[in-house]
Amino acid sequence: MAITISPRAADRIRELVREAGNSALGLRIKVVGGGCSGLQYKMDLDTERSGDKVFTHGDARVIVDRKSFLYLNGTELDHNDGLMNAGFTLRNPNVKRTCGCGASFAV
Repeated sequence: MAITISPRAADRIRELVREAGNSALGLRIKVVGGGCSGLQYKMDLDTERSGDKVFTHGDARVIVDRKSFLYLNGTELDHNDGLMNAGFTLRNPNVKRTCGCGASFAV
């Protein structure tokens, strides 16, 4: 399977990369330990490293390390521009439960 990127998320990734001024960057999504439920997402602009999986929508790139991909396989990345809950959202079919604040999850 893969990680899918919505058109809105791709537009935002392109915008962030353009602002950073480095076309080699992509959005790295990582799953790290922490939060109320045990796991949480970390996102940052980064370059591809050996062993990474890269997913694209046009020229927008999402970069995921192998370990994080085990938790993210089948996920859809979207972006919301609204006043409430603005930012990237992940619809991850592997999540079994989330914490009350929605910042962490368990599989």
